[in-house]
Amino acid sequence: MLVPVLMQALWVAPLYAGLPGTQKHERRHEIDQLEDTWRNAVLSGNTAAMDSLLADDYMAITASGTLQTKEQALANLRSGRTHIKALDISDRKVRFYGTTAVVTSLAEVQGTNAEGDFTGSFRYTRVYVRDVRGEWKIVSFEASRIRGSGERRQ
Repeated sequence: MLVPVLMQALWVAPLYAGLPGTQKHERRHEIDQLEDTWRNAVLSGNTAAMDSLLADDYMAITASGTLQTKEQALANLRSGRTHIKALDISDRKVRFYGTTAVVTSLAEVQGTNAEGDFTGSFRYTRVYVRDVRGEWKIVSFEASRIRGSGERRQ
């Protein structure tokens, strides 16, 4: 039982061991800035900023369970079908796995989309991958609504 655990530790350790503390801090700062850029782009409807953040093969799973490509996300933002009035982010956690960063947060959202109002509390996961040019790109996003104790699933 101990041998598989030690083997896994030896395999994963090189992903983190080579990074000095300052470099880890710099990578975290980069992701925090990208998260702020994403938030501002959503709030202002800035499709150019959003286009630069999303990888070409970006795929999202919305809180309603639908899949959304980069083109669909940009079209919804451009047309105003998705409109975020307020977006407060808290409880952000960023974890790194080699050239991948996984971000989880709590979002308090006031907004509308083609399905209607989607105001509420959501947990989300966003995945960034560093591309061949060294730029972080969002490759995946998933949101889940946090239901209140009295809310029923529809």
